[in-house]
Amino acid sequence: MLALRLARGSHPLVLLRRLLVAAASAGVGFLLLCALGYASAHPAHSTGAVLRLLWCFVPLAATVQFAVAVARTDPSTRPRSGLSAVGLGPVRLAVLAAVSTAVSCTLGSMVALLFYLHLRGDLSGLPFDGAAAGLLDSETPLPPAAALVLLTLVPVAAATASALALRAEPVATAAPDDSEVLTEPEAPGPAAPPTGLPWGVALTAAGLAVEAYMSRGDVRSLLPLPGRLDATPTGVLVGWTLTAAGLAMAGPGLAYLCGRLLQAARPGAVRLLAGRVLMDESRRIGRPLGVVCAVLAAAFAAYALYGTKAHPLGPLTVLGAVLVLGCTTATLMTSALEARQARAQTARALLRLGAPVSALRAATALRAAALLVVFAPLTWLIAELAALPLTA
Repeated sequence: MLALRLARGSHPLVLLRRLLVAAASAGVGFLLLCALGYASAHPAHSTGAVLRLLWCFVPLAATVQFAVAVARTDPSTRPRSGLSAVGLGPVRLAVLAAVSTAVSCTLGSMVALLFYLHLRGDLSGLPFDGAAAGLLDSETPLPPAAALVLLTLVPVAAATASALALRAEPVATAAPDDSEVLTEPEAPGPAAPPTGLPWGVALTAAGLAVEAYMSRGDVRSLLPLPGRLDATPTGVLVGWTLTAAGLAMAGPGLAYLCGRLLQAARPGAVRLLAGRVLMDESRRIGRPLGVVCAVLAAAFAAYALYGTKAHPLGPLTVLGAVLVLGCTTATLMTSALEARQARAQTARALLRLGAPVSALRAATALRAAALLVVFAPLTWLIAELAALPLTA
């Protein structure tokens, strides 16, 4: 009840982010139900049914990541003075965020179920009754228990991940003194350098190697998603998963190195500020940047394989691609908003010291340019390496 009261009194932008989480959950729920309907209608094609279900976990992971990012930026989950006295400490706030996330995702799952049954023709009285009966295998009944289990995957996974992320997040401490903002110590603030860069590089290389090894043979049937799935090797999916996990693990380290490079060679105040802030925010924005890099590399590789060929994409393929691209981009934007909220006190301190607003804007532009210079060539390189064995 408290979660519903807080949702009703939230800012319109906060409500919009929650509605986006519900929409993403609805899309994933629809894909899961489509995979279940295919498995029920084609019991002899068990391999194809399992592969369809495995492909659905890609947009599911992107949706869970987006839900966690939205939960972290929710104002109702931030520790405030006096809340612990009424029983809303860090643990209770994490539980509250998990409940809010579960409500949004459950709403999306319910919409997915109603929309799926409506397109199959099981529900009548609305436009487009049974418009996709053939695609959704309406002649075979849907197992209720299996449908319920699949529809609870997104709410349970998103709520659990949100609670764990907020519970593991350290309690916000006081901002540094104004005199410490423009100094250059060995490490930025209390923040240690990320340590996942070597492991991320190793995972990325392993994923590319697995994808290259398993892509031998007929390349025309390697990458189709649900809706046009014929004989996608499981190893290709495993290779892409390892590559995405490696880039996500290496992202914070790369962002930290960008901050160090901005401060090299006798930096001025603007470059020093941009580098310090980027080093502090490397963990917060590096992982979403790595995931976006992996998604764009996969899109470029798919275009290199099918861009010049007449290879029709099924509607479920388009839905899955839109979900992955939309959720990863929205996660990156939400993480950038969280980073902006985290450094708001530092920005106010700089303005009180007399720093011009143009200097803060120039520092923001420098950070964006440094990330673009590093991550754009990396995305192109990964895409070329991934597409090479597919187009050879």
